[in-house]
Amino acid sequence: MNKPVESAANAANAAANSITAAERIEARAERVKQATSEAVEHTKDAVDRAADKVETGLHHATDKAAHGATRAAEKAEEVKLRGQEAYGDALDHANDWLDTAREYVREKPVQSVAIALVAGWLAGRILRS
Repeated sequence: MNKPVESAANAANAAANSITAAERIEARAERVKQATSEAVEHTKDAVDRAADKVETGLHHATDKAAHGATRAAEKAEEVKLRGQEAYGDALDHANDWLDTAREYVREKPVQSVAIALVAGWLAGRILRS
């Protein structure tokens, strides 16, 4: 009769061990679940912080680019105005020179024709060489 008692005792021990093993597995699974949740939460926080940094950097870069574009447009406008002013000055000088030349031709027509002939003859000689 010892054998049935031992069998029952072994079965009870096996059942107790299996419950203990099941409890241990469940406890470990819960710890893994908790660790995974913490890792996911930590990763989410890190990603959120990184996204905030990227967003701040992009805003800063956009502001700098906009400021640079504004400054470039202002400089371009300044250069345009200076170019228009230089063109106006050159046009005024050319008109003054033409007025002076016209006055000279009106005052001294014979000398003007002679100067034109000499200038034409010299230009022809230079271009033939």
